[in-house]
Amino acid sequence: MAENETKVNEGKTPKKKGKVRKAFKGLWNEFVAFINKGNAFNLAIGVVIGGVFNSVVTALTNILLSICTWGVPGGLAGLVTVLPPANAAQDAGTMGWQNSYTAAEFQNALNTMNDAGEVTTVFINSYVQHGNSYFYKGAAVIDWGAFINAVIAFLIVGLTLFVIVKVYNYLKTKGEKIAADAKERYYQAHPEERPVPPEPGKPEPTEKELLAAILVELKKNPQAVTSKVSPSEK
Repeated sequence: MAENETKVNEGKTPKKKGKVRKAFKGLWNEFVAFINKGNAFNLAIGVVIGGVFNSVVTALTNILLSICTWGVPGGLAGLVTVLPPANAAQDAGTMGWQNSYTAAEFQNALNTMNDAGEVTTVFINSYVQHGNSYFYKGAAVIDWGAFINAVIAFLIVGLTLFVIVKVYNYLKTKGEKIAADAKERYYQAHPEERPVPPEPGKPEPTEKELLAAILVELKKNPQAVTSKVSPSEK
C-alpha cells in the first residue's frame, strides 16, 4: 500500500512542477512584454533624463544667480525681510535676544554667553541663517531670495525646453522633407507606381454608392460572375 502511494506521489510531483514552471514562464513573458511596450520604456527614459536635466538646470541656475548677485552680501539667500512681531511668540526680545543678527553680532552673542557660562544650544537652535545674517525662527520672514531663485529657474527651464522643442521640430521637418524628396525621386524613376491623386473637389464615394456601382457592372456583364463559379458550386 505504501509503495502504491509513493508511486502516485511521484507521478503527481512532476506534473505540479510542470504547471508551476509553465505559470512562472507565462508571468515572465507578460512582464517582458510590458517592459518592452513603448509607453513604459519611454516613461523610464523620461524619468532618467528628467532627473539629469534637473541637476543641469539647478547647476546652471546657481551659476547665473552667483553672477547676478555678485555684490550682494550672502547672495540671494540674504535678501529677506523680517516683519514686525505680531505676538510674543514672534518676538525674540521676550527671551532677551534680538530678532536678527549679523554674522559678527551672532558670534559675539555666543562668545558673551560662553563667557558667562550659559548654555548656547537653545540660542543656536532658535535662529536660522539667511546669507550672512541670522533670523529668529519664530519671526515672520519674507524670503525674497527664494522667490527670485524660483523665477529665474522657471525662466531657464522654459527657455531650455523652448530651444529643445524648436530643434526637435526643425529636425523632424527636415527629416520629413528628405523622405518626401526621396519618395519623389523614386516616383520619377518609376512613374507607373505613382498613386493617382484624387480629383479636386470630388468627394469620395460612400459605401452605398460603391455597392450600386458594382450592381450596375454586374448587370452589364453577368457572364463575368457565372464563369468564375465551379460546376460543383452550381
